[in-house]
Amino acid sequence: MSIQAYQNNSVETASQGELTLMLYNGCLKFIKTAKKAIENHEIERKNTNIQKAQKIIRELMVTMDQDYEVAKDIMPLYDYMNRRLMEANITNDLEILEEVQGLTEEFRDTWKEVILQTRRVQQGQGGRA
Repeated sequence: MSIQAYQNNSVETASQGELTLMLYNGCLKFIKTAKKAIENHEIERKNTNIQKAQKIIRELMVTMDQDYEVAKDIMPLYDYMNRRLMEANITNDLEILEEVQGLTEEFRDTWKEVILQTRRVQQGQGGRA
């Protein structure tokens, strides 16, 4: 199986929670690549990767379930992160990218914990049949 086929299969069989986790990890990858590009004065590569990170943040905003109360708290943070990425792209500011990377890591780590707790609950319920 090729790497591409494996990646496609991973996405196709992932749960909604796992897909969100993949988005966070992708965003982090693009931010880290953009930071290296700034350090190496690769402006086009920096621009491309910051824009990819922004697309992920916008995707997270669009797909967020607004029925949950927590969405009202998260949405402004996503908007803030998106605006900071735009600012970092214009100013080549590594500190801004560090800030957004930190926020993304917090979201990712929290989401990872939610997935683990959900699995524990589901496994506990499944064992009581």
